[in-house]
Amino acid sequence: MKYVGIQTQKRVNNIKSTLLLILFPCIILFLVWLFFYILYGQISHNSTYDGISAANQMFVEALPWVVGGCLVWFLIAYFANTTIIQLSTGSHTLKRKDNKRVYNLVENLCIANNMSMPKINIIDDDSLNAFASGINKRTFTVTLSRGIINKLDDHELEGVIAHELTHIRNRDVKLLIVSIVFVGIFSFLTQMLLRTLLYGNHRSSSKDKGGGVVVIVIALVLAVIGYLITILMRFAISRKREYMADAGSAEMTKNPLALASALRKISTDSRIEAVTQKDVAQLFIDNPLQKGIAGLFSTHPPIEKRIKLLEQF
Repeated sequence: MKYVGIQTQKRVNNIKSTLLLILFPCIILFLVWLFFYILYGQISHNSTYDGISAANQMFVEALPWVVGGCLVWFLIAYFANTTIIQLSTGSHTLKRKDNKRVYNLVENLCIANNMSMPKINIIDDDSLNAFASGINKRTFTVTLSRGIINKLDDHELEGVIAHELTHIRNRDVKLLIVSIVFVGIFSFLTQMLLRTLLYGNHRSSSKDKGGGVVVIVIALVLAVIGYLITILMRFAISRKREYMADAGSAEMTKNPLALASALRKISTDSRIEAVTQKDVAQLFIDNPLQKGIAGLFSTHPPIEKRIKLLEQF
């Protein structure tokens, strides 16, 4: 399999990814309405028409609170994502005087591809990994582990950096951060809903316990369905864009075998000790928390397949 028409593929993937991203708030709002509908039908045992009417009324009343809560959460996560990611990965600024080699590689690639110079961070870990982050020119950052800097030669490290710059150029990092925020919103709403229901059920009389249990079961089912859907969407975005970033690296460096060689070395030791959150782990060139899980539930394509594709350029 060879990459043909990289720009066309990138445009199609961007359209699909945007459509997937739009579905996140739609899913949240739909599940809120569905919860009200099922709740009213189970508790009141009314007709379908009355159930829909009551669900619509309750949904309209709850809508400002749901939208407002999501917006506040989104704004906090959106503007604080750089700090959150640094704390989650243990990264810090790499100064030019501490490693001119890395700065030269990044600057040469940026100049050759008419890109603005991103910030450069480092993770003090001997494992091999890297990721890009940020939502605009002011916050775009390429983060490298100390291990990947020390254990890759110039051509291999250049391939890795080009991969991360492609994520920035294609706005993959912005899209992934936004998708992570929406999944976080859904998780937060689910936890709040369950706590409210559990608290209400605990305080209710034994006479009403049966109805409370039904409500909790309904909430759990809706939470699982919605969370799985959002997770699958996020993973679909990530997998496609890893292939595009590999292709972009080959296009930038004119040396796809260098990235293939780098990926082989990375695959042997990509576990960054400071990284414990799955959402943050999916930003890396090789997900350090992905342990042999294939198919829909993996955030990255198999690294062997990525290497095979690069060798066919």
